[in-house]
Amino acid sequence: MSPFSWLRNLSNPLTHQAGFGPVLRIIAVLLLVLVVMMALPLAVLALERDPDIRAFATSILITLGVSGLLLVLTRDSGFELRPRQMFILTVMSWVVFAGFASLPMMLGSPQLSIADAVFEAVSGVTSTGATVIVDLDTTSDGIKLWRGLLQWIGGVGIIVMAIAILPFLKVGGMRLFQTESSAWTEHIVPRAGGMAKSISMVYLGLSALAMLSYWLLGMRPFDAVVHGMTSVSTGGFANYDESFGIYASRPAILWVTVLFMLSGALPFVLYVRFITQRSMAIWRDQQVRGFFTILLVVIAMMTLERMLHRPGPFWPALTEITFNVVSVITTTGYATSDYNHWGTFAVSVFFYLLFIGGCSGSTTGGMKVFRFQVGLVMLVNQLRHLVHAQGVFVQRYNGRPLTDDIVRAVVAFSSFFFFTVSALSVALSSLGLDMVTSLSASVSMLGNTGPGLGELIGPAGNYAGMPEAAKWLLSFAMLLGRLEILTVLVLLTPAFWRK
Repeated sequence: MSPFSWLRNLSNPLTHQAGFGPVLRIIAVLLLVLVVMMALPLAVLALERDPDIRAFATSILITLGVSGLLLVLTRDSGFELRPRQMFILTVMSWVVFAGFASLPMMLGSPQLSIADAVFEAVSGVTSTGATVIVDLDTTSDGIKLWRGLLQWIGGVGIIVMAIAILPFLKVGGMRLFQTESSAWTEHIVPRAGGMAKSISMVYLGLSALAMLSYWLLGMRPFDAVVHGMTSVSTGGFANYDESFGIYASRPAILWVTVLFMLSGALPFVLYVRFITQRSMAIWRDQQVRGFFTILLVVIAMMTLERMLHRPGPFWPALTEITFNVVSVITTTGYATSDYNHWGTFAVSVFFYLLFIGGCSGSTTGGMKVFRFQVGLVMLVNQLRHLVHAQGVFVQRYNGRPLTDDIVRAVVAFSSFFFFTVSALSVALSSLGLDMVTSLSASVSMLGNTGPGLGELIGPAGNYAGMPEAAKWLLSFAMLLGRLEILTVLVLLTPAFWRK
């Protein structure tokens, strides 16, 4: 008998009977991608002779070992996925990616607990930006770069990036592409591989442009690289405890950051259309116009309120308000000051901004602007029916009829979003947290925004003081929000697991 026959006996029920073979094989390849990512902070730490190099070296060995074991166990499996396996792969890839990504933060200088390290890693890959690290100023550059890399990959999406670089995922990839996001976007190219590659190239170009811009404006090169990744990904991890408050006296950096946060909040397929077809559809898109309308109205209202109640220089006030409003509505989470102290009007506005997010098909979280617009179209249509009971009205969005599938998806997502926020808020309150903290944390984590409201988790605080059980709950909420709820919930239905 072969000394490795036990592996064959273990792999049979796992890969053939349970049907997890292709899923686990792809997970193994994704772990190899994670190893390549870990090599970048390792190189930085080697140049700086930082002791955190041991944490990354150990993490690489552990990840390589697990990946190798999975490849051996699934050696008889291919890469072809059935529709049901695509949902399992999407959820598992994010969970496994975050789990192994937490290793350097457990083993490195932050020496975070398991709950804290998982929370930080999940916050990174979901591009949420909430942190539990209390002394970023003295944290090693390797850990800071690792946090930035996680947000950069998570911003465009693990599955999107995988389809772009792994040729065996291109077959049937459009269905897989759609499991990572329930966004309603128009397909510009006919194949998932082409779409993922085009989106990834646009994303890479914007990131490189952001890094170059920050460096030219005076950021040190390392900060320019990390902040370039976390602004275009609308992630919000910064290299300093003050977040972007360290640049509060440099308005040029703040305004450029606003531009790159906005660039990440727009539909990436419209960038692709502009490049490939020289189409100006991005300015005619109803969702884009709605997003900028909300943004301009909110900034104008808050600036007027500031001038009326706290008169002062106009330009600094406009800069501060614009930066923080854009940061929240794009779910980036940078902050230049503690807006909890701006007054009750500002706090109320920021609370509602936590729900919105950017455009569908962007790197942002939240409910997305198009869902609010579709809800408004449905409301107007219902009011017309009340006035003209026999009338026939076609519901349109972006010049096209709204199909029943889209309407059902919007209603389902919105219902589950508010139900999940309510359930999370009650659960957090039961752990001893006050109502403002519980409610804003629930919305912020499910919307992948980052900071909440209140002294504990507001822009001047972080999530380190949260109970450990709350961190696990919020880690789940971040994953749930990044996958837009329905992809995760479908795995919890008995019908999904019936043969």
